[in-house]
Parts: sequence; structure tokens; C-alpha cells
Amino acid sequence: MSKQLTVSVGQYSDKGVKEINQDFHGVWIPDEPQLSAKGIAVALADGISSSSVSQIASEAAISGFLADYYCTSEAWTVKKSAQRVLIATNSWLHAQTQQSQYRYDKDRGYVCTFSALIFKASTAYLFHVGDARIYRVAGKGLEQLTQDHRVWVSQQQSHLARALGINQQLEIDYQALSVEQGDTFLLATDGVYEFVSPAFITQTIAEQQTDLNAAAKLIVVEALAQGSDDNLTVQVVRVDSLPSLDEASNRLASQAFAKLPLPPVLEPRMVFDGYRIMREVHVSSRSHVYLALDEASVTQVIMKTPSIDLGGDAAYLERFMLEEWIARRLNSPHVLKPCSVERPRNYLYVVTEYVEGQTLRQWMIDNPAPGLEQVRGIVEQIAKGLQAFHRMEMLHQDLRPENIMIDTTGTVKIIDFGSTRVAGLMEMAAPQIQEQMLGTLQYSAPEHFLGESGTPRSDLFSLASITYQMLTGKLPYGAQVAKARTRAAQNKLVYQTVLHEDREIPAWIDDVLKRALQPNPYKRYEALSEFVFDLRKPNQAFLSRTRPPLMERNPLLFWKSVCFVLVMVIAALLAQ
Repeated sequence: MSKQLTVSVGQYSDKGVKEINQDFHGVWIPDEPQLSAKGIAVALADGISSSSVSQIASEAAISGFLADYYCTSEAWTVKKSAQRVLIATNSWLHAQTQQSQYRYDKDRGYVCTFSALIFKASTAYLFHVGDARIYRVAGKGLEQLTQDHRVWVSQQQSHLARALGINQQLEIDYQALSVEQGDTFLLATDGVYEFVSPAFITQTIAEQQTDLNAAAKLIVVEALAQGSDDNLTVQVVRVDSLPSLDEASNRLASQAFAKLPLPPVLEPRMVFDGYRIMREVHVSSRSHVYLALDEASVTQVIMKTPSIDLGGDAAYLERFMLEEWIARRLNSPHVLKPCSVERPRNYLYVVTEYVEGQTLRQWMIDNPAPGLEQVRGIVEQIAKGLQAFHRMEMLHQDLRPENIMIDTTGTVKIIDFGSTRVAGLMEMAAPQIQEQMLGTLQYSAPEHFLGESGTPRSDLFSLASITYQMLTGKLPYGAQVAKARTRAAQNKLVYQTVLHEDREIPAWIDDVLKRALQPNPYKRYEALSEFVFDLRKPNQAFLSRTRPPLMERNPLLFWKSVCFVLVMVIAALLAQ
């Protein structure tokens, strides 16, 4: 039986000698599937004593973070999810100050520090702004993991350089730390760590292993005894067990259907789980695809079943189930939509909308010399579909003409998610799983062949390759990309121009494709929108560029011309 992530937490807070407690703290340990998808969050905020409303800021920051973080997409990484929530919280706090009587005095507004740890799989993600601290207990000492964002004017006077609510923009420190079973962390406000020695803290935690709440209280009591003049809050977190990485990565997607049996071989006219099988659409070694009629809604759908031969391959079945999980988190008219079915599912399969039309591959066969405007229209729609993936921190990784459908209305849809990389799930995957390459070689970006992780620019390369192929009927580097397995070999790849005397293609289009198809991803467009915009409107940088010399445009004609000139010179000399 695989382990789950479990932690023990002890917390204690006291107002100390102050009239009110402006600190606020919290922890959230969710059940599955959120435990695997989002992890465990521990957070602490410290209000500033110069503000009479700072306790409101602290409470809003912690309660809002613990609520909103778990409402973000499971597909997002911890970093993106937490930062999005904190940016929104910072904007709200700053707006409250701007609308209050403290508009021109930030030190009296809705301001607080914020420090948090999120434990997911075998990693702790740290987020910090202000002067509360996060430590890792290291033997009989404490390893400080955060930096104090405080500016000292004198030995007695200082102010926060960074905190939630101070400015409209937020700069927050971030770290990702590998953790092991037994690792212990401490979160504390300055009213504690300035008055208690590391030796006392570590000894207290060691003596109170079975009751971390008691340990936290004893540390606060010691700080008060040593003369603390501020609010005091301590959180102690110990990692008790970690999930096994080889099983955690797709647990979220697979647990709903993990116990379902594989379907039998389906035949036309057969009624199966409320669907009438109409015909076989596609069969491969990895899956069977059928056109079916949902008898309840009387609508045509596509049913995809896993290969019976791979029924014993757990990794394959997890990838298969992940496709529907991915589809349900994408919302775009240019991405295939899964079908929602209320009745129970008795077998393992995926049902999606039926797209009546043809693949882009068939369209390219039927249209060997399409107009530039036709190509633009298709590329722009594919890009919109890809942007839906990228907004969810997903990479398609297998964009090719066979995975793109054009329906009878001309709408273009991306239809296959079998190779999609989900950043949020990759945080739970073992390193060897993360490095797997699942896409089709001919359209894969060069960096994949170096063992590097893909980025949105990798999907851009695939889209640009399809664009190039629609205009020329061939791939930009032929089969050479898959053979170039070193950086040196990739630097030798030579881009072939799309310009041809038989095709009316503006010269600047060639420059657009050349940039999008650079072997080095950092030399490509940074965003899909840039590529699509430049395909539609000429970039001034391309228009201003001088025309390349004849030797680059046509080397053969250049040397013929040189030879002709030399012959004429020799003839003239002989005649004299």
C-alpha cells in the first residue's frame, strides 16, 4: 500500500504585552484528491504595530490564502497557484488602504508580513515577504530559510521594506526545498525569534515530539519570560511520511476510475454502457476509437477504449485516464470537449464530442497549395487552442496534422492529449517520469532530443513546423531534427526558405517562420501571440532588413556570375 503525505503540526499564538494580537496563522490539511494535487499549507502573518487595522490584514491574508489556494486549478504548479492568490490578496489590501484615511501613511494601513510553507509530494515550497521567519531544524541548531525584509534606520528604529499591502506590486521570495521523512520546520514572528535561543527551541521540540502544540506554547512562554514586547506566534511542522513518487504523479487522475475493468472488443450495432456502437473510426496498438450514439441524449459521440494488449501496463492506463482529466480542465472552442454523462460508468473508456470533418493531414492532401490567408486562418485557431493549454500550465507536446481536426464549419480543434505534460502533476512525478518524451519525432522541438523539459516555445516550434509544411509540403529541417542529439549538431541545422518562384509568399513571412523555427528555443518568439501577430502583419524589423546578398540567396547563380565576369575579363585581356 502506497504512503500518503502526512505531517504533524503544533501552533500557539499570544498577544503578549500588547492590547490585541495582530498575528494570524493557519494550517490546512485536505483530503484526497486535493492532498496529492495541492498539498498541505501552513501560513503565518504578522501585523505591524504602527497600524490599528493591521490585524484585519493578517487575518484576511491567511484565511484568504488557505481558502483561495485550494480553489486554483490542479493543473497549475504550487508556485503559480500561490503567487496568483498572493498577488490578488496584495492588490485587495493595497486598495483597502487607498480607500481609507491611511492612504498617505502606509505604516498605518492594511499591511502585514506573510510566510508560508506548502508541502506537496517530497517538496516544500516556501513563500515569504516581511520579517517573520521560517527555519529548518538542523540537529541542535536552526537553519534560517528566509531573509528579513527590514531596513534599519538606526539601532532602535527600522521599517519593513516589503510586505503585503505596502505597494501595488508584490515581490515575494520563493524557494523549492527537497524534504525527507522526519524533517522539521519552524515558523515564528519577530516577537519570538528575537528573544529565544535556537538551542532552547531545538531542545523543546526534541522533548515534545509527541505534542508539538505543547512545544509551540513552551517556546512562546520562554520568549515572554525573556522580555518579548510584541505579539508572539509559533508553528512547528514535522514531515511524518512522504508519498511514493512512482505512484503519486497520476493518482489524482486515476483514482476515480482505477477499479473499472477494461471494455470488451466492440462491434458495430452493439449496445455498450448506454451507447450504440456505429462504426470503427481508428485502431492502433494503443487504443480503439469508435463512433457511437448516446441513446439517452440521442447524440453522436466518439468513444475511445484502451488497448487490451496493454491492459496490464499501469503507466499506460494512467496516461489513458489522464486524457479525460486534462480535457475537463480546458475550455476552448478549439480544443476537443469531453462529454458529461450522468449515468454510472461500468468500464474504462473516454467519451468526447464528435467532430464531423477531416484531419489537418487529409486537408493538406486535398489542398496541396493553399493560399496564405487559408493557412493563417488555420494557424490562428490552432494557436488559440494551444493558449488554452498554456494558461493551465500544460504543454501539448504532440502537435501534428493527425491530431488536429477541421469540422464542416471550418472550426479547427486539437483532439489528442495523450502526450500532454501537466506542470501541477509533474511536481508529483519521479524524475525519470518527467524526462519521458511522448510526442511525434517529426514535429518535436529540438530541445526534446537533448533531454530538456519542454516549454510553450516547444509547442510553438511544432505549430511553426505545421505552418511551414502547409506552405511548402515539407518539413523545415526534413528528418534532421530527430538525428541532432547534441547542441553542436543542432547548431548545424540549416533552415530552408519557404520562398519559391511558384508561390506568392511575402519575404517577411519567411523571416517569421525562420525565427519561430530556431533550433535554440531562446531565439524563438517568446509567446504564441507574437508569432500569430507577425504572420498577419509584417514586423518592421523584417521589412527594414536589407535583402541578403546573391551568394546567400542563390550560391549557384553567384558563382556562375563570377565565372562569367572572369571569362569576360580574360577575353578582354587577350584581345588587347
